[in-house]
Parts: sequence; C-alpha cells; structure tokens
Amino acid sequence: MRVIFAGTPAVAIPALAAVADSRHELLAVVTRPDAPAGRGRGLSRSPVAAWADEQGVEVLTPGRPREPEFLDRLRALAPDCVPVVAYGALVPPVALEIPRHGWVNLHFSLLPAWRGAAPVQHAVLHGDELTGASVFQLEQGLDTGPVYGTLTDEVGPADTSGDLLERLAHSGAGLLTAVLDAIEDGTARAEPQPVDGVSLAPKLTVADARVRWGDPAFAVDRRVRACIPAPGPWTTFRDERVKLGPVTPVADGPELKPGELLVERSRVLAGTATTPVRLGEVRAAGKRAMPASDWARGVRVTVGEVLA
Repeated sequence: MRVIFAGTPAVAIPALAAVADSRHELLAVVTRPDAPAGRGRGLSRSPVAAWADEQGVEVLTPGRPREPEFLDRLRALAPDCVPVVAYGALVPPVALEIPRHGWVNLHFSLLPAWRGAAPVQHAVLHGDELTGASVFQLEQGLDTGPVYGTLTDEVGPADTSGDLLERLAHSGAGLLTAVLDAIEDGTARAEPQPVDGVSLAPKLTVADARVRWGDPAFAVDRRVRACIPAPGPWTTFRDERVKLGPVTPVADGPELKPGELLVERSRVLAGTATTPVRLGEVRAAGKRAMPASDWARGVRVTVGEVLA
C-alpha cells in the first residue's frame, strides 16, 4: 500500500522506521509544526520530522489538518492508508475520508481502557498489572474506533512510564505493520470496542506530578513512577522545588510523619500515610541529579524536617 505516516514525538519513531522498512511505500510524514524548545526558545523540528529529513522523506506540517493546502496535498499523494502514532492533533472527517482504508492509530493501552493522551502514565499511576497496545480505526470520537489487533505487556513493580512506553513503542511497531499487511491482504477485521471498561487518560500536569506525602507508600511510589520522565515528579524542601527519581517503599521502616525525612548511613527515608519510602535520586533547582544520601549531606537535613 501507499502510506503516509502521522506522528510527532520520539515514541513514534520505532513504528515509523518499521513502516519505512515494510513492504509498504512511505510517501510522506505528517507531524506537528516546528515549536519553540530549549532555553533559547528557538524553533525545533519534531522527532518525526527530523527522522524524515534525514531519510529524505517529504514532511507535511499543517497547523491544523483541516487546512485546504494540507488536504489538497493529501489528495494529490493519494495514500491508501495513514498509520498514526501520537500525532497530537484532531483529524477532521474530511481528512479521515481521503485514504481508502482511512487512518489507523497505534494507541498504548488495551482499549477501551485509558482512552486519551496519557494511557501509559495512567496505567502506572493506577497500579495496573497488565497493559498493552491497540491498533484501531481512527474516527471522530476519542480513541473510540473499532480495533484491528492488540498486544499485552506486564507492568513491572519498578517500571516507570518511560520504561513501559519504550517497550510498547517497539512491540507496537510490529503490531502496526502486521495490521497494515492484513489490510492490504484483505484479511483485517476491526472489532467494535466493548461498551464496558471505558476509562480516560488525560495528560498529566505539573500539578499532578507533585508528590502527595499524605498518600500511602504504594500510591506515592506509583505517582513518582507514572511521572517519569514527564512531567517529572517533584516536591518541596525548605520552600524550594526539588525533583525526585524513583522511590522504594520500605515495609519495615520506622514510623514517620508524612514527608518527614530520616537520614541514615546508607539511605534517606521519607514518611507517607503508611510506611516510609526510600528516596532514590534528588535534583534541586539548578543542580544535577544526585543520590539522595549525597543531597541530604549537602543540604544538612536536620531532625524533623519535611518534604511538602
């Protein structure tokens, strides 16, 4: 088939590379426009655009995919299908109807669970033991289209969102190309999603990433892992924000108030509503990340001080 790939962040690259290496003809990519990035706020290409530039593939960057110029180019390229991974913009019906096989989306959850922008983060945050990826027919509803195929992956007790997303990005690339093959062969069957089990996964905000020390240890652990790498878990110490790496619940730790710090020879503990957690890395504003023990020695934590 003749295909155009739609995607924007780095997590889309494994699927893009797999499509490019498949039996299908990659005509172009569709991605979000260049955006300000870095301290200088200069315009930066999306990872998908940068990959396409290196490979000599045409790049389409509509501000909105309903723009007449974009629609005209889409019609001129005449793709049979548009595979999508994390494109990041609402595709209007007029664009969905141009490819004869429509747009098919690789989504990192077992639909209808975790429809929305942050399915992996919510799977970790809510303690799911099993997640996966789905390829479905894109339509106007939020991740509501019929599903062509799925794969599953266990959520490990130490998995961060970044760990899990990286695995799903690579395994999902194979699922996506297999679905494209089946569509071309005429063997693909898209099944409607169940009406039960729907859950939503809105983007996690910086406010969501603030650690809530009044939660039980297992919930503190989940929130921290869910927010790594983005938006980044954080708390405050002496009224200044500090970022945290993964924490480890300590079942046999001493009793501490929520957020209370205890510096021991080989570890730094912080209290929760239940048992404490052991801090991993800590990164103060303007500083590099460092082991919690080094951070605690540097700031000279005193008895009774707390994270808030």
